[in-house]
Amino acid sequence: MNALSVTKFNSIVRDIFNSEELLHNISIVGEVFGVSRAKTAIYFSLKDEESSLPCLTFNLSLFDNIKEGDMVTIQGSPNYYVKSGRFNFVTYSIVPSGLGLLYQKFVELKNKLEQEGLFSQEHKKVMPKSIKRIGVVTSKDGAVVQDIKNVAWRRNPSVDIVLYPCKVQGNGAEKEIAEGIDFFSNYDKVDAVIVARGGGSMEDLSAYNTEIVARATYNCNKFLVSAVGHEVDFTIIDFVSDLRAPTPSAAAELLTEDRQKEKINFKHILNKLTRDLENYIGDKLEEYNDLTAYLMTRCEDYVEDKKEPLKFNASKLSYIIEKLCMQEEHNLKLKQSMLDGLNPKRILERGYAKVEQGGEAINDAKSVLENMPLEVNFYDGQVTTSVTKKTIFERK
Repeated sequence: MNALSVTKFNSIVRDIFNSEELLHNISIVGEVFGVSRAKTAIYFSLKDEESSLPCLTFNLSLFDNIKEGDMVTIQGSPNYYVKSGRFNFVTYSIVPSGLGLLYQKFVELKNKLEQEGLFSQEHKKVMPKSIKRIGVVTSKDGAVVQDIKNVAWRRNPSVDIVLYPCKVQGNGAEKEIAEGIDFFSNYDKVDAVIVARGGGSMEDLSAYNTEIVARATYNCNKFLVSAVGHEVDFTIIDFVSDLRAPTPSAAAELLTEDRQKEKINFKHILNKLTRDLENYIGDKLEEYNDLTAYLMTRCEDYVEDKKEPLKFNASKLSYIIEKLCMQEEHNLKLKQSMLDGLNPKRILERGYAKVEQGGEAINDAKSVLENMPLEVNFYDGQVTTSVTKKTIFERK
């Protein structure tokens, strides 16, 4: 068999679709997701629990009242484009057919968690006043983490960003997101946590509408900001988190203090402290001067009050001292007179003499030794003589 060219093969496939009448103008029920708008067409997919179907419509007005997650019935025909080898179901009409499955699950889980109190305002933590390190739970490959870094470091270069890389959609994404939240919950070196990803369809954001992520968020010990999708996107984690940011960049801005603003605030605080200190010193100096003047006045008054009693006491004390001095002077003279009366020189002045021999006092004739000098002491001098004759008188 000869090999077919790509164009030939694609043309055969297109002709098969075009020739099958049962495939034309048929109705299909499913949930809308992955809506993408172009200038002349809207691309979207329709899905159920097991499969999805790529679709497009050239009638842009069909989506005026249709959004992702809506359950709809579409009518149209399949079309296989030869040039691109791409299959699409070309849609002519869209009729709402109730809520989509994802949206139903979203509402059911939201109601359940709300009844359990996971959305309660009382449980939400207050943002720390000082945030020096931020933990981020998101993909390491996307632009989200770069946006967060750029905004945070532009506002405050000293803030640290710690990344916990995880899947943000697809199988197992919700488990990795919950593990990231649990990690930062028990990591003492971060002050706050951002759970973030870019925008997407409801299916793309489905990991953030799961119970495991909601409970990890509720049990997180750190202040947690959800920044999932765009401003119009709402997920379960937004209701449980302590704060919702419309975008990842906005989350970084909310958690970082502008360094320039910090400088201005610091300057204002410093100026205020300087003024307060100057006012305090001025007040205390004035109080000191007032108190000094008051004390001086009191001292002067006290001295003035005590001056007369002091003069009286001084005069009285002077009189007492003078009287005591006179008494002591009189006593001294009496004692001096007594001492003068006992002075040996005074006796000698009356004609008496003191006799000594060999340095010993001679009090009687018996004590005089013959042939030895004898010293006679008068009041005005001494005479040395010798013994020529010794006569002893008998006492009667």
